[in-house]
Amino acid sequence: MFTSARPSLRRAPFVFGRRGVSTSPSSLARSSILRSKPFSSPIPVVFRSGLIVRGAASSVSGRPGSQTAAHAAQNIREEVGQSAADLAKSIAGGNVYQDGVEPTQQTFLGVTNAVAHAVPVPYVVFGLAGGLPYLGASGATIYLARQAGIAAQGLVPNIDPGVALTILDQALSIQTTYGAVLLSFLGALHWGFEFAGFGGHKYYPRLLLGAAPVVFAWSTLALDPVNALIAQWVGFTGLWWADLRVTGAGWTPKWYSQYRFYLSILVGTCIIGSLAATSYWGPVGGHGTVSHDLNMIRAERKKQQPENEGKVPGDFEAVPAPEDADKYVIVKKKDNGKNEQH
Repeated sequence: MFTSARPSLRRAPFVFGRRGVSTSPSSLARSSILRSKPFSSPIPVVFRSGLIVRGAASSVSGRPGSQTAAHAAQNIREEVGQSAADLAKSIAGGNVYQDGVEPTQQTFLGVTNAVAHAVPVPYVVFGLAGGLPYLGASGATIYLARQAGIAAQGLVPNIDPGVALTILDQALSIQTTYGAVLLSFLGALHWGFEFAGFGGHKYYPRLLLGAAPVVFAWSTLALDPVNALIAQWVGFTGLWWADLRVTGAGWTPKWYSQYRFYLSILVGTCIIGSLAATSYWGPVGGHGTVSHDLNMIRAERKKQQPENEGKVPGDFEAVPAPEDADKYVIVKKKDNGKNEQH
């Protein structure tokens, strides 16, 4: 590198010199010496700084490497901010909003806010309203899972574990059923885009994209509730990935990918919450050796709290009390003809 730089270095007094270079005999003599004597010593620091450029730390951003801790912190902030902005553009279906966002707003919040304001308000309202029943079902599942766990441990004597687990299983079934409906509806939206000819008619590819979630969601109802929730989480995630691709291809409005992303975040959070609650707090009907555990729990409860019904051995018997009595039952002896009340 230095060999190729020598011709320019020989002309250094003219290139790097200050304005108004002196043409005195002494300066001309020094320049003639430079022309006649080749460089045998290392290049001076002043010339090296003018020829060698500090390499970039990132080949993506082109930002220079860090020289101090302050430079490192600044570079980290810039890299994180740029990565967050690229993530927001990816969620929005690619760089489709690059021209619609001001250069000063090319951040995660700036891109997200610009795309969110492009969504019509009624779509946002009904989208969130459609997620409220699912949010309520997930909250009920979490609460009932805790109650079932307490009952299964025998901590609450007035709650039968079998009843608690049955109610929990019904709450999970409600959540999985509504999840299948949501997944089917999101797939059917692509049929609406196809019928309207949005982005041109795609025919079989878009029709298959709309029908696949329906078949998948329907098949999850044949699974037990826990496995159905796991399968539906995979279905919601996979459908959003497909929506991301078709949004970039122009099959949907430009805001559709981000719109679907945050609705999928809502549903996915509810699914993870329900799975975590049922796994942490208590057994779920149809999951594990529940029947064996229930029989053991009932046997322990009978030992701790005997049932107060049936025939009691001895010389006493219980008969219904007359209607005008202030008691429901009269206990009396059986071995003589006298009725002795107690």
